[in-house]
Amino acid sequence: MDDNGDADAFVYDEVSGEWVQAGAASAVDTDAVIVRDSVGNVLADGDQVTLIKDLTVKGAGQTLKRGTLIKSIRLTGDAQEIDCRYDGIKGLVLRAEFVRKR
Repeated sequence: MDDNGDADAFVYDEVSGEWVQAGAASAVDTDAVIVRDSVGNVLADGDQVTLIKDLTVKGAGQTLKRGTLIKSIRLTGDAQEIDCRYDGIKGLVLRAEFVRKR
């Protein structure tokens, strides 16, 4: 209870998964873009993803096969695009709808 005799109110923060005091300032940026994969998992920088379908890479003359593992992704600020590194392809950007978090 606080000085007024009222019980402290807590609010569940969905981003951090923790209960925080209602009056406490949230450390979460409200303007942050949430990127989700094809099945709805939230993606973050450094995650590993797997391709869910064959993708032809424009300009590289190469096709990435279904099941290909992409390591250490980076979020671009767009809700549907992720920046990736893959051997032999520079500047690879994939749509989040074609990947699944590993």
